Amino acid sequence: MGEFRGSFSVPLDDERTQLEAFIEEYRVGIEMTLDGLTEEQARRRLVASATTPLGLLKHVTWMQRVWFEECVGGTSRGELGLVRSPDESFRLADDDTVASVTAAYRKACATARTVVADLTLDAVVTGHRSGPRTVRWVYLQVLRELAHHCGHADILREQILAA
Repeated sequence: MGEFRGSFSVPLDDERTQLEAFIEEYRVGIEMTLDGLTEEQARRRLVASATTPLGLLKHVTWMQRVWFEECVGGTSRGELGLVRSPDESFRLADDDTVASVTAAYRKACATARTVVADLTLDAVVTGHRSGPRTVRWVYLQVLRELAHHCGHADILREQILAA
């Protein structure tokens, strides 16, 4: 998967530093799965679902906006202009490109960092429609999602490059 190696975290760092380091590692990792792919390759469907390398990046952009901007920030999906369901978030528009989806992804990551900057891990956030949770829980959920989808993207990339 390119030049990316290892974790940015040191095992004795504090909990927040470790969580943020692992989230950043997977943020970089999933973006790198598009490195060097053509527009056609990034849109290529290799599985029965609508999952594509570019669609995965679009989905994790949506996912981070849901957890950080909606859940933590308290702005509704409607106000954010987000699709309502995870399935819809994978769908690519005709004008989606590697550059445009990557730019939106980077913006969502930057916004996510800003939204939680002044909050403790124990801070309770109430913007999610299913109820309150802590910032720690949000970090763990985002880490889980990023790791899950980074693995998918890595496998799709391997299949595309092997073809």
